[in-house]
Amino acid sequence: MACEFKIPFSGNADEILKKAKDLVESQGGSFQGDTFAGEFSVAVFGNRVTGAYAVEGNILQMEITEKPMMVPCSMIESFLAGKLK
Repeated sequence: MACEFKIPFSGNADEILKKAKDLVESQGGSFQGDTFAGEFSVAVFGNRVTGAYAVEGNILQMEITEKPMMVPCSMIESFLAGKLK
């Protein structure tokens, strides 16, 4: 089940994407892309969370394509929104 959500941000895209990359890589995950779009994958509770992002103006559009069944989309959205501000 895919999750889709948007995270508004202030400042420039490079800053928020650096935060996202640092967050994913600090958990042993991978983060590839540029200031327009990319993909990421990270282990959570022994399972993978995989997704893609796109930047449109000051909105980070997220699509989670793989996640543990026990983790609701709203939890992922809240976690990312809190960490990326």
